[in-house]
Amino acid sequence: MTTPWPAMLRLAAERLRIAPDAFWRLSLAEWRALTREDGPLALDRAGFDALLRHYPD
Repeated sequence: MTTPWPAMLRLAAERLRIAPDAFWRLSLAEWRALTREDGPLALDRAGFDALLRHYPD
């Protein structure tokens, strides 16, 4: 099974507004947390922005 990198990068850029360089630095656990659609781990843009404010590094 091949990894659908183009689709994943497109999702990161268009829906999550993550820059390509930030996308490539994500761990698999971070990617799963960002893209999970259900449950308490779901992260929307507002939640992501809040994390960036609290953890700017």
